[in-house]
Amino acid sequence: MAFEEEINDAIGAHSVWKMKLHTAIAVGKADANVHDVAKDDACAFGQWLYSPALSPAVRASSDYLAVRRLHADFHKCAAKVLECIRHADKAQANAQLEGEYERVSNDLMAALRKWKRAAH
Repeated sequence: MAFEEEINDAIGAHSVWKMKLHTAIAVGKADANVHDVAKDDACAFGQWLYSPALSPAVRASSDYLAVRRLHADFHKCAAKVLECIRHADKAQANAQLEGEYERVSNDLMAALRKWKRAAH
């Protein structure tokens, strides 16, 4: 898959997570495993991000490093929301979702778009 497609797919997939988390909070349970969600190399984008498909030069770029860090932070934040749901703490889950998760998610989306523009 081409670089731009990978980025577009990542933006779409990570955007869907907010809806999934809202739903999980509303129903009080999640299908996702907290431990698995916390891993930034388990999703399709994470697998690509850590794969040998990216050259050493790309991996050394500031855009790649920013995306990799923010992607890991995104997964940690999503796992925190799920952990709150697991403990039936809807108020804290919502606070995490609308606070740290929202900030990190927005930062990740901006970094992905920046990286995509820089690749042209």
